[in-house]
Amino acid sequence: MPDAFIYDAVRTPRGKGKASGALYTQRPIDLAATALAGLAQRTGLDTSLVDDVVLGCVTQTGEQGACIARFAALQAGYDLDAPGSTVNRFCGSGLEAINTAGSMVASGFFDCVVAGGVESMSRVPMGSDGGAIFDVSQQSRFGSVPQGISADLIATRRGKTRHDVDAFALESQRRAAEAIAADRHRGSIIPVVDEGGLVVLGTDEHPRASTTLDGLGQLRPSFEMMGTQFGVDALVRKQYPEVERVSHVHTAGNSSGIVDGSAAILVGNKAIGDALGRRPRARIRSMAVVGEEPLIMLTAPMPATRKALARAGMEVADIDLFEVNEAFAVVPLAFMDDLGVPHDKVNVWGGAIAYGHPLGATGAMLLNTALDALEARGLGTACITLCIGGGMGIATIIERV
Repeated sequence: MPDAFIYDAVRTPRGKGKASGALYTQRPIDLAATALAGLAQRTGLDTSLVDDVVLGCVTQTGEQGACIARFAALQAGYDLDAPGSTVNRFCGSGLEAINTAGSMVASGFFDCVVAGGVESMSRVPMGSDGGAIFDVSQQSRFGSVPQGISADLIATRRGKTRHDVDAFALESQRRAAEAIAADRHRGSIIPVVDEGGLVVLGTDEHPRASTTLDGLGQLRPSFEMMGTQFGVDALVRKQYPEVERVSHVHTAGNSSGIVDGSAAILVGNKAIGDALGRRPRARIRSMAVVGEEPLIMLTAPMPATRKALARAGMEVADIDLFEVNEAFAVVPLAFMDDLGVPHDKVNVWGGAIAYGHPLGATGAMLLNTALDALEARGLGTACITLCIGGGMGIATIIERV
């Protein structure tokens, strides 16, 4: 089976996902085209060699509908022969796109695939596409609830307090501020520019370096009213009767931020590297996806990681760095507890609590960060994993070459 190599990885900065955010003026296709064009320019890619462009995108409606991958590739100046496909595995979509690209190359049927993701949460609000995940009858039948309730349920069952999740959030902000001050992301960020060539955003907009524990402690729980006044906690107790009362500990400060952004990764076989005159930065060692009980939902990164490790013939101790999406603070906290991973190996430059979580692009951005951090620290292996709506998890292991 051919190796699936990662030749390069780029991303846009993340902009605040609201009308006052810097990227609100940019259409989703503009963001995706920025990343795709930046990748091609940086690698000297002859885009007529691209067998496919696979992008993750969660809210595929309005400006993000109609197979945004194909039209973003056209806008980025890719050859007309480069097709496009848009995938949706909720929060795992960006990593799913990379895994799809890796599988295509490893199959031997494809030589070069550009993967990544895009999400403009300011212009295409989360949930505006509707669907079964928002259907009350489906939620009642399968036990699905809003993810914040699931996060609070996990915290309750595991005894994680408000202080625990706030302290984790503070550390995420501290690590992000340190990485930004040290210009750690310089090699990966492609600035977003307007039609006149002026820079709209060149750095991540969401991190709050001034965050304090006191400030976090003053924020109100985001999901308490939903749980107590709209009957959602009762649905939780029906599935988990041992939980007498859900402790609502998650707030806007210890949950992932709503942001806009895009990312692009070049995946190819050895022949593509030879044609481009480029050495690969890493190879995809293994990958896995799993399903899980859809009410608790957010603990699936653990079985997904174990499955990916088993497929690679590796142990937890063989992984140098982990990128665990900070959808909510309790997710990486539970991950570290279950797998016995020390915090100094997890999200070493901060995570989505600080930077934000542009749904369809996050998985690709996490892989990008993992690769940059491995190179900066002279390390070899990383595991990237995300929890996913509907009770799923995804994980990918990469190895520097």
